[in-house]
Amino acid sequence: MQYFDTHAHLGLIVDDPIEQLIVIQEARQVSVNRIVSICNSLHDFGQVYENLKSATHVYHAVGVSPSEVQNPGKDWLQLIEQSVQHPRVVAIGEIGLDYYRKFGDKKSQIELFITQLNLAAKLNLPVIIHNRDAGHDVLDILRDRLPPKGGVFHCYSEDAAYAQKALDLNLYFSFAGNLTYKNAKNLHEALDVLPVDRLLIESEAPFMVPADYRGKRNMPKYLPITARFMAERLNMDEEALAAQLWENACKFFGLPIEV
Repeated sequence: MQYFDTHAHLGLIVDDPIEQLIVIQEARQVSVNRIVSICNSLHDFGQVYENLKSATHVYHAVGVSPSEVQNPGKDWLQLIEQSVQHPRVVAIGEIGLDYYRKFGDKKSQIELFITQLNLAAKLNLPVIIHNRDAGHDVLDILRDRLPPKGGVFHCYSEDAAYAQKALDLNLYFSFAGNLTYKNAKNLHEALDVLPVDRLLIESEAPFMVPADYRGKRNMPKYLPITARFMAERLNMDEEALAAQLWENACKFFGLPIEV
């Protein structure tokens, strides 16, 4: 049994390069055998990538998140295009809309989102989508702009009705540690209506720690706890679900099944 952590901010868990390698080694000890390191900021992508260069089971996504809309940096679009040339860069992300934190104005966020969706189409890469309190606009934009390689709603936060609407598009739905919270009824109900071949799993480390570790910094090594909860909720054998999630992630990111 093995797991694919499709979304971890490895650069935010710890700063030290050696400690970052220890974090992913600890994950491998519990069979988290692949991780996608998510770009938190273009300003630090290069350093995090360099720190993890020797970790060939770690892949990377690069993009400008809504939180960076007011300061994406000089020549940010060109920088993304250069960054995707690095080995093991498998997606544009995370990108999207966040109306909860009110980063910049809505118009600027939407323009940034659409520009990167178009770039993903040009580069033939999938997108990792951030959606917080912006579900209506996100879905409207994706209906027109979702790149051919599709996308994933990372740390899915909408309800079952929204999930059913989004199933018409080439989208996956990724669940994090907050799925294990007792009061996360909307997530439980969304999971119930989604086809198992459209599911992914993520740590979202250092955020969204599973209920068993509330109060601690999240780590990729806690991912199997979320997988176990998911299997119980779906009434599936844990090993069978892990195999399906692994296959889904490999298909989405265009990677071979075998490590």
